[in-house]
Amino acid sequence: MSTTRKHTALPKAQTLIEALPWLVRHNGRTVVIKFGGNAMIDEELKAAFAQDVVFLHHAGLKPVVVHGGGPQISAALDRHGIVSEFKAGLRVTTEDAMDVVRMVLAGQVQRELVNLLNQHGPLAVGLTGEDAHTISATKHTPEIDGERVDIGRVGEITAIDTGAIEALLADGRIPVVSSIARSQDDGHVYNVNADTAAAALAAALGAETLMVLTDVEGLYEDWPHSDEVISRLTASQLEKLLPELSSGMVPKMEGCLHAVRNGVTTARVIDGRVQHSILLEIFTDEGIGTMVVPDPEGESCATRN
Repeated sequence: MSTTRKHTALPKAQTLIEALPWLVRHNGRTVVIKFGGNAMIDEELKAAFAQDVVFLHHAGLKPVVVHGGGPQISAALDRHGIVSEFKAGLRVTTEDAMDVVRMVLAGQVQRELVNLLNQHGPLAVGLTGEDAHTISATKHTPEIDGERVDIGRVGEITAIDTGAIEALLADGRIPVVSSIARSQDDGHVYNVNADTAAAALAAALGAETLMVLTDVEGLYEDWPHSDEVISRLTASQLEKLLPELSSGMVPKMEGCLHAVRNGVTTARVIDGRVQHSILLEIFTDEGIGTMVVPDPEGESCATRN
């Protein structure tokens, strides 16, 4: 019996020991996690995500969760008889649609996530970018075929105020932020891309890591001809690849680029379809997904800023 117990316990101990250098390295550091993709709609993945975030908290890290809610917003707009339309990869957001977006993000997706996290203790606090001026934005008018196009209440982030988030972190809480912004100039609210919001918050918070959950394994070397994942690349290498990427990956990878160019040590795109992908990425030697790091000279540049 004792031999059997030894054999089953030893791999567990080895796993914990493998995590030790990473625990030491990340202790006290802020990690911003963009929650999205399949992990938002699969019950088991949602529960595993909540466990991972709480584990990070108890392991001495300071997780901040940022979320959008594409599938839930589309379903709610359907129920309200509002057609979902996309231009330049962004949701056209009319006044009526904005009311639904706000209701779904702050009233449904965020509440569910906060409740999942709080099954493990009084940890999570929900806020939107409107709260305490956390995210400010102006109207975004993308360029399509050389012309500026009005896509409604879609915002371009102009400023981040981290005060409320830092106060929550100092109090041992886990902030859960919905990607809605206050207007910088006209008294309205804006729908902002959650990948962009997560990257902007990571930079403003001086986070150690930005993690973006996706529905793919990472950034592919030569998609669709190969499914070989690029495990690590520098900011400049990523910048060269951006024009070739699929539209869904662009805001994610632009977010990673913005983060590492503005003081974040690493940005990672990871497969949210894998249970406990966050722990695998942060606490194991192999990691999963694609990691973006600053250019060697950019590192000192980011530090100076």
